[in-house]
Amino acid sequence: MKTVRIIALRKDRKRLLEHLQDNGLIQIRSDVETRQGFGRVDMSSQLHVFERNVALTEQALKILDEESPEKSGLLSSFKGRRKIDPDDLGEIAAKSQQVIADCNRLVELDKKCTDNAAELIRIRTQLSQLEAWEKLDIPLNTTSTKSTSVFVGTLPSPYTEKELNEAIAAENPKLEFAAELIHSEPTQSCIVLFSPASQKTMSEDALRALGFARPMGATSKVPKVKSEKLREKREKLLESTEKAREEIASFADRREAIKETQDYFRIRADKYEVINRLDHSRHVFIIEGYVPEEDCEKLEELCRHAAPCTVEFGEAGDDAPVKLKNNKFAEPAQGILTMYSAPGKTDIDPTPLLAFFFYFFFGMMFSDAGYGLLMVIATGLMIKLFKPDKKMRNNLKLFQYCGISTTLWGLVFGSIFGDAPAALYNFFTDSKITMAQLLPWPTLDPQKDALLVMVLSIAFGLIHILVGMGCKFYACLKQKDYAGAFFDTGLWMLLLVGIAVLAAGMFFNPVLMTVGAVIAIACAVGLVLTQGRAKKGIIGKAIGGLASLYDITSYISDLLSYTRLLALGLTTGVMAQVFNMLATMMGRSVAGFIALVIIFIIGHLINIGLNALGSYVHTMRLQYVEMFSKFYEGGGKEFEPFSLNGNYIKIQEDN
Repeated sequence: MKTVRIIALRKDRKRLLEHLQDNGLIQIRSDVETRQGFGRVDMSSQLHVFERNVALTEQALKILDEESPEKSGLLSSFKGRRKIDPDDLGEIAAKSQQVIADCNRLVELDKKCTDNAAELIRIRTQLSQLEAWEKLDIPLNTTSTKSTSVFVGTLPSPYTEKELNEAIAAENPKLEFAAELIHSEPTQSCIVLFSPASQKTMSEDALRALGFARPMGATSKVPKVKSEKLREKREKLLESTEKAREEIASFADRREAIKETQDYFRIRADKYEVINRLDHSRHVFIIEGYVPEEDCEKLEELCRHAAPCTVEFGEAGDDAPVKLKNNKFAEPAQGILTMYSAPGKTDIDPTPLLAFFFYFFFGMMFSDAGYGLLMVIATGLMIKLFKPDKKMRNNLKLFQYCGISTTLWGLVFGSIFGDAPAALYNFFTDSKITMAQLLPWPTLDPQKDALLVMVLSIAFGLIHILVGMGCKFYACLKQKDYAGAFFDTGLWMLLLVGIAVLAAGMFFNPVLMTVGAVIAIACAVGLVLTQGRAKKGIIGKAIGGLASLYDITSYISDLLSYTRLLALGLTTGVMAQVFNMLATMMGRSVAGFIALVIIFIIGHLINIGLNALGSYVHTMRLQYVEMFSKFYEGGGKEFEPFSLNGNYIKIQEDN
């Protein structure tokens, strides 16, 4: 990675930045302090407009998706962004104002639907309240006539008309009144009471004692008339909402234009965000950033072609971003690495090693040739048909390579959809052939040869750990930390090799036991003598050296973790065999053939889903915990170039 400084005339800023954004070669720095004699240009108002338009288009798309969902298949998420020529951005820009007007209209229509929905709730509440008063032939807000006091309201208890009159009379025997029960239910009674105007106070006191309350929202209309008006209003609101939704749906054919416009404003917002961070004088401006070393010449040529300018390159410091560059075999595994962390300043790029062991271990865990072939074919078709973006393509290639490894390990273990070839052969011929007899090559059965497979798993784990420690050894040499390389890493590597040779001698040759023991003891002595070198005093150094040997338990624990290679492989094979057995249990009848097809397909799909996920997770764990812990620091920042970043469109790579 190199640093780059570009000095150009201010009048050429737009042209130069557009060329840089089109090509995505440079990451522009945001941590550069303003130079003396220079200043920053405040583009916040324009930036706000672009960000607001992005938010508006996002809202419009959300409204469209709710009212008129986009028709997309199950596999549509694998489809890449639409490729466009840089010149097409001009056409999108020319249509952007009309698209923004369409988005505003969508938001307006959505607001109308929301407001109508709120009003319909209010109407429903009012109709519910008026339902009990439908028989009342006077307005609810009636309080009096010239000679009569009128009380329209509710009591908190159920009454019959006789009980109502008795209750009111009991409160004040002198009160002259006429009471009418309009409606009664378990929680309330709706009444109207008439009394002489001169006895208004007496009526109020009597009713208050019974818990009388006037209805809320009483109007000057008769309840029945008011209800009819509300129903008419409800119908109009429903009709208005339906028309608004139909109009929203009519914008469905403009969805792609809205998506393109959103990306256009997102791209412009990115450019103006960069302008905010650049140093400007009256006549010139300065761009500072990072560029991959292999792109320096291309960047210099691009800048000189775009506008008269000065381009200066320098050495990047420890805080420079990281751009990973690997071959086609290792590149798909870059996503696994960056999920953990980008390489730090002292790290090497472990992607090639990660890729090999990831494919290797995934295949050993999934270990079925049938499943592996399905993965290879499915991922190949997705790449061919959907032409996904680079990130999705790498993910698919990752599983394609894992599928190849799975196929090879399946052939080693003699597993093709479990024991499907043998099970189907036996089903149709009433034979008792096994996969080992059916296949023309020798196989390794994880069920019968579990101990051997476990030993192989631990052996592969030892190699994996030693490779990680070898990376640490190399990194220490690169930093000229020779003591760390030979004493802290080299001795441990030799100690693990000595123990492995000792273990092998127990099964094959006693001479190997002697050789392994000598290597292990010599390395242990070396560790005791060197691991406490940072301590003060002879006793401190001795204690530090002896204590370091306790780390052997950690290495043993790490090695035992690789037995999951056996466990996952065994699980995949056994589950597949169980589903094959279930599929063939009903015999050679019509129902049996139907059950065979259904159980076989569903069972193996379940097995693929469960064990592919388990293999992915556990393989990743072996990389992160067992291998990376031996050498990888991480903490780096990924290279993020100033480019045309869109969610829906991308510039054609050949441009």
